Amino acid sequence: MSRFHLPTVDDAPAEAKDLLAAAEKRNGYLPNLLRVLANAPVALETYLTVSGINARASLSLAERETVQITAAATHGCGFCVAGHTAIATKQAGLDAATVDALRGLGHLPDDRLEAVAVFTKAVIAGRGRVSDAELDAFRAAGFSDQAALEVVLGVSLATLCNFANNLGAPPLNAQLEPYRWDGPSAVAAA
Repeated sequence: MSRFHLPTVDDAPAEAKDLLAAAEKRNGYLPNLLRVLANAPVALETYLTVSGINARASLSLAERETVQITAAATHGCGFCVAGHTAIATKQAGLDAATVDALRGLGHLPDDRLEAVAVFTKAVIAGRGRVSDAELDAFRAAGFSDQAALEVVLGVSLATLCNFANNLGAPPLNAQLEPYRWDGPSAVAAA
């Protein structure tokens, strides 16, 4: 059961109504994450705006989803792991072995995606203070400084939605049930 009210388009704050209506039309359903965020319309607006900006990053969709699933699993956000698993498999074309490794914070079979996941974990663990060796390894995998900052962008987006979901505890939408993740409550919360 959600700890927060889950507004619909009809009973959402006025500033959130149009954003929720557009999201419902785009998705075919209203993700409960957005319903949680609608309790603070500026949080909903920030999430949607930063999502749009993140989608324009130089990182590929597969690389962006690697950041999102890695962050969500690290932050213990089952809702976001499920949601990004759906995107990773349906839109980004990631295979089951890669997705399973991401969800388990394990080693990825693709070297380039492994570099993204390792760097994402380092950014989160160090709160951006990655070592020279960690940054050098990311660069050695073929990534630029722009890509490093885009990982930080993805982590910031993930942090907003992961923490909002962990705080609000919304139920998983039925559309995401096939991708349910009941991993640890907080892998990196030390």
